Amino acid sequence: MSDEKRYNGWSNYETWNVKLWMDNDEGSYNYWREQVRDTWECKDHDKDSTISAIAKMLESEHDDNVPELNGCYADLLNAALSEVDWYEIAEALVDDEDLQEDEEAEAKEDDTEVEL
Repeated sequence: MSDEKRYNGWSNYETWNVKLWMDNDEGSYNYWREQVRDTWECKDHDKDSTISAIAKMLESEHDDNVPELNGCYADLLNAALSEVDWYEIAEALVDDEDLQEDEEAEAKEDDTEVEL
């Protein structure tokens, strides 16, 4: 994607805006952190599978919660949502959780307990 559409480090304004609202709402923020951790466990700690699954969940949940609109406003909202890079948001959510670092720390703790 060309740099001319980028917005505040994100692929576009629409993606940045969705992530901003997700992060600024405490309930949403905590919900998606939990979804990432649960998905990480279900996907056997595979980062790519976790990101893909979270991206699908994000898109589905946002699609399911689109308000009923008609005419111009419906077209504008649908156009904006079609620009959102769900994978980019999912990747940021997974990276924010530092799941691999958490796993490495747990492994070190387990090794330490065994040595004692």
